[in-house]
Amino acid sequence: MDTALLDTLVEHHNNGDHAQNGWKPHVYNACITHVKETCNVDITKDKIVGRIKTFDKHYEIISKMLAQSGFGWDSENNMVEVDSEEVWSRYVEANKDASSYRNKVVMNWQAIQTIYSPDHATGVGARTAAESVQEEETIVLEDSPDLPPKRQRTGEAILCMMGQMKTSFDDALKTTEPLPMPKVTPPTEILDALKKLQMENCDMLRAYGKLIVNERLFEALTALPDELKKPWLLTLP
Repeated sequence: MDTALLDTLVEHHNNGDHAQNGWKPHVYNACITHVKETCNVDITKDKIVGRIKTFDKHYEIISKMLAQSGFGWDSENNMVEVDSEEVWSRYVEANKDASSYRNKVVMNWQAIQTIYSPDHATGVGARTAAESVQEEETIVLEDSPDLPPKRQRTGEAILCMMGQMKTSFDDALKTTEPLPMPKVTPPTEILDALKKLQMENCDMLRAYGKLIVNERLFEALTALPDELKKPWLLTLP
């Protein structure tokens, strides 16, 4: 029965019916029909969910072992193979849940891998397919003072967070004062100031070329007494 069930799950996984939050509803009906036609066995959605939990457990434990050095998969005997007893003992000491898998036969491992890898979530906060099924079956009721608040799905929570981030960002933009633009003296003002010093044309052009690219130099010039402005410009390198 597991082979027929997994054949259907693999087919629908490849068709994109294995969403992030679990299997789409019509997949269960397809599994029920295929198992009946192939094995002449009547199963229910609850039975499928139970088998999915078992597949979850196999995947989580075996894939974790196969990611370690010293472990491999024996496709002929359908079980995990280990380089040595020392490797096994050291691993099981840190992973108690794997202790029963030393010589455990797990059929259809390739199919299990297909439906859970590479998009099967792992790590903190990851949900198994069985947990996703339970979430699908959660009934969301209308708001009522006598009922607990609605359970917010992951997608809705993400959209809500994005909305809050956008609002905070927009508020920050509204409250941020505009940055002052740097002062730039018009070239005509610099030229007029130089003409008042009655400099030789070549000296005036040399000074003009320096002042027009350095606002600080022009500020220094305007701060000097008139009698010192020309001598100071002529000393500039």
